[in-house]
Amino acid sequence: MSPRRPIIGVFDSGFGGLTVLKALLELVPDAEYAYFGDTARLPYGSKSVETVARYAVEASHFLESQGAKMLVIACNTATALALDRICAAAHVPVVGVVNPGAEAASSATRNRKVVVIGTEATVSSHAYRKALEERGLQAREKACPLLVPLVEEGWVEHSVTEQVARIYLGEAFADGFHDADTMVLGCTHYPLLKPLLRRVAPDHVSIVDSAESTARAVSAHFQELLPDSNSVEERRSAPRLKFFATDSTEKFRRLGQRFLGLPIENVEHVDLKE
Repeated sequence: MSPRRPIIGVFDSGFGGLTVLKALLELVPDAEYAYFGDTARLPYGSKSVETVARYAVEASHFLESQGAKMLVIACNTATALALDRICAAAHVPVVGVVNPGAEAASSATRNRKVVVIGTEATVSSHAYRKALEERGLQAREKACPLLVPLVEEGWVEHSVTEQVARIYLGEAFADGFHDADTMVLGCTHYPLLKPLLRRVAPDHVSIVDSAESTARAVSAHFQELLPDSNSVEERRSAPRLKFFATDSTEKFRRLGQRFLGLPIENVEHVDLKE
């Protein structure tokens, strides 16, 4: 019998990280996955750096206890505010969503001008701007706080959502950034809005999905985790998925399906003590 495939632990404050898991399932099907959604303590964006770091480290330790051999921090806020703390506390490789998104934007842009849209917390951290400027790019960050609740309401093609997006992007691409040729989706909820954002964004703009970029970064490192004796049959079998949530498992199943694009059958409730 061949060894079990490596488990990749995926962590988010809620549901958005399931878009990262969706991309991982497409690009890295040879893994098992444990997804942890800290739904009882979201949103992270209104919390202090110290609190976010503590929550994220707790979640990382939990995923390691489930056998994770790699951690994917599929939360822009946790990545932006606490990646260094997570990496210091973890005993396995850690991949966040910011650097892969910035690297993909660097490859996509031709005129070195990039717009990043995200939540208030991610934008306030300036994590994307720093990562982009380190790569020699000009960056403008635009907070779009109404988009997450609209996505969670299921209004991904609603006229209200399109109007809100037009206002946000109109402001993002104004005042010297009208010619920016790349836009980074700096929130894991935003991939659900990609068709709408494609219509609303200027025609010359390339859209970088940080969920897809993160999955590519994980794929590049994953082969190092594979046991040499893994059989072809084992690799070709469907990835095994485990889901954990700190709040209602029923709500996680219902909302999570929108983000993952697949039915979510079993969710285990976890109570991480303060």
